[in-house]
Amino acid sequence: MGRVVAVNISEKKGMRKKNIERAYLRENHGIEGDAHAGDWHRQVSLLAVESIQKMRDLGLKVNPGDFAENITTEGVDLLSLPVGTKVKIGEALTEVTQIGKVCHTRCAIYYQAGDCVMPKEGIFVKVLKGGEVKVGDPVEVIDHD
Repeated sequence: MGRVVAVNISEKKGMRKKNIERAYLRENHGIEGDAHAGDWHRQVSLLAVESIQKMRDLGLKVNPGDFAENITTEGVDLLSLPVGTKVKIGEALTEVTQIGKVCHTRCAIYYQAGDCVMPKEGIFVKVLKGGEVKVGDPVEVIDHD
């Protein structure tokens, strides 16, 4: 079992996100107030703090939210979760829909941080059951299909 390190939102896509400590994940939508929310398969993005640490080890001064992830986790090997895996985050139930992503253009994060781990190590989920998520909440893998 892992835990939530940060809950991040931004008003525009491709920007660093700000940790707001807690948010509501709305069913079939995503995090209320976030630019990436909507009726599609990448409603909420997750990135492990362990991935951020890899960038820090390279000398980059980066923090949770800097790679535009919605939820920064700790203690869960996100990349080992196949598409279809159910993950309980705080009160919300989510399902993994995509592992990594293709970045067609270099976004603000790439230019600010010098690299981006999100395309390789971030995962995306859709919200099956809404609920509040806050820093410190458990992140629990429910099942692999």
